[in-house]
Amino acid sequence: MNTVLSLSFFLLVSFFTEPVSPFSHQDHYTKSSYLSLHRHHGPQEYSEVTYPLPSGPSCSHLILRHSFAHTIDSPPFSTPYIPPSHCPSPWSRVLLHFHADCKGEQYDRIAGLWLGGVELLRTSTAEPTKDGIFWNVWKDVTKYSSLFTRSDLDLTMMLENVINHEFTGIYHVTITLSLFKSHAVVGAPIGVSCDRRLRILRDESDGGISEVTVERDDLGDTNVLRGSLDLDESPADLIIPISDDGDRGFWFRVERESDLHSRRIRIPTNTHRAVLELYVSFHGNDEFWYSNPPNSYIKTNGLSTRRGNGAYREVYVTIDGEVVGSEIPFPVIFTGGINPLFWEPIVAIGAFSLPSYDIDLTPYLGKILDGKTHRFGIGVTRGISFWLVNANLHLWLDHHSEVVHAERILNKSPEVTIERQEEFTGLDGSFDVDSERETKVAGWVRSSAGNFTTIIWQEYKSKNYIKFQHNGTYKLVKQKIKAKKKMKVINSRGQVVVLLKVKRKYPLRVITWTKPSLHKHRYLLVTNVTHALKEEHSGACFSNSVSNKQDSNGWMEVKGHSVLSGEAVTSQNYTYNDRFNCYSRNVAAANGWIIEDKSTFQCEE
Repeated sequence: MNTVLSLSFFLLVSFFTEPVSPFSHQDHYTKSSYLSLHRHHGPQEYSEVTYPLPSGPSCSHLILRHSFAHTIDSPPFSTPYIPPSHCPSPWSRVLLHFHADCKGEQYDRIAGLWLGGVELLRTSTAEPTKDGIFWNVWKDVTKYSSLFTRSDLDLTMMLENVINHEFTGIYHVTITLSLFKSHAVVGAPIGVSCDRRLRILRDESDGGISEVTVERDDLGDTNVLRGSLDLDESPADLIIPISDDGDRGFWFRVERESDLHSRRIRIPTNTHRAVLELYVSFHGNDEFWYSNPPNSYIKTNGLSTRRGNGAYREVYVTIDGEVVGSEIPFPVIFTGGINPLFWEPIVAIGAFSLPSYDIDLTPYLGKILDGKTHRFGIGVTRGISFWLVNANLHLWLDHHSEVVHAERILNKSPEVTIERQEEFTGLDGSFDVDSERETKVAGWVRSSAGNFTTIIWQEYKSKNYIKFQHNGTYKLVKQKIKAKKKMKVINSRGQVVVLLKVKRKYPLRVITWTKPSLHKHRYLLVTNVTHALKEEHSGACFSNSVSNKQDSNGWMEVKGHSVLSGEAVTSQNYTYNDRFNCYSRNVAAANGWIIEDKSTFQCEE
């Protein structure tokens, strides 16, 4: 199949020799009704490859059912949240099930779901066909458990959509919670003892901080199943949104580099741990920020595109103006991006459940445990229109004390090192952007559980390379992002009671070659995308790894924003391993159909 497709690429690109202007396309498309007529009959299921979440006895609770038609420039849909009285807490696990279906022609759309202003899910939609599509997203939301028992909150969903004679797809959404009462342990091990009995620190139901023991056989591995906040311990007692007022969704909209959106927050004085969970997505002129050329290239060549400012972006968080953490986000590709034929019926990594990023602020508690309000801000380095950002501040409280004392004792946070090189003549040339940042922060917290010092060391390196050839019609983008984090918590006797190491890699390669078509006002685009998400987590008593890689090849004929014809093949390999479990899935799709799908829970010898 790949050989045949590669041959068709060669015949296509060698047949046409007339040059075509670069930046004549936006890298974002819809699939025409004509194309979908020749592919499927009846609704088709789309999906994102991930670890299969557990099933079993659970209590189901419907929280939202709504259709999003012409919602552009309108307030988000909001409804009072009703707690699941028929599913009494505590719960060992809570899963959110997002179901959507759509029929017609439509762009992909970004969507957010908030409970009391706290973001639970950021997702994007699949692009529908005339016969219709549907998809299901499962996300573990156990870490938000403190919200699900409350009856004073509104549930809000934002999905801006356009309905007219051309774009006819209406997104019908249903969201339910599945609440489990099994024997699974809510808190994961964080002790240093690696024998059969493990010590963990957790908040008990009566509000006290205590040390308890659990059997290793009862634990399994929960890190891949739950969204982790660095440590899989009991969910936070309190979650405070750092977000907009909700009139246009609770996300802040970053339009330029100088934008720093913030909220003043007063945190309880008995907070003994704080983690900020950051949600980000990128759109408009920065949807493909990793492929943006520098402004000098655009200006010199007299190009009208606004997709500039180079290819380096960093989302950062501040407290009272001081940067306390940052992330280079994973480059999620939405279902209309680069070549929409790649993402049917298997979508790109993260497209249905965009990742969030955890920044542990515990070493900074000495800065904010004074009973006063402090300004928490979010910005995007080199960002242009537009980014959607907001955050959730997860707080763990000491119910045996009204006041917790804390102090920062180390803060090594130099400016990021960025090296840029550019060389171009006319529309051809190359551009390099390399960046590196290393930080180390430490602080102690004295609560009723004792005096604990948290030490966090982080490092990331990014390399981005862009090359234009053939009068700018051939474009190669290669990016590598590597991030490392190490966290230790030490008690007053100098013993390590928490140890966590995280490694992440985000390799990406994109090739686009624009060619003229035999038909007027059309062009051909030959495309290749290879990207991956690789993560390793390890501690004193656990380790796990995830490797998720996609490779896509294809071509398409385009008129305006619409794909009229084309061919595409996408293959994906997903593997997960820990000390007790293994899972792997290999799946391939060609021209909208699954042609291979193999999965196993067997570990390789």
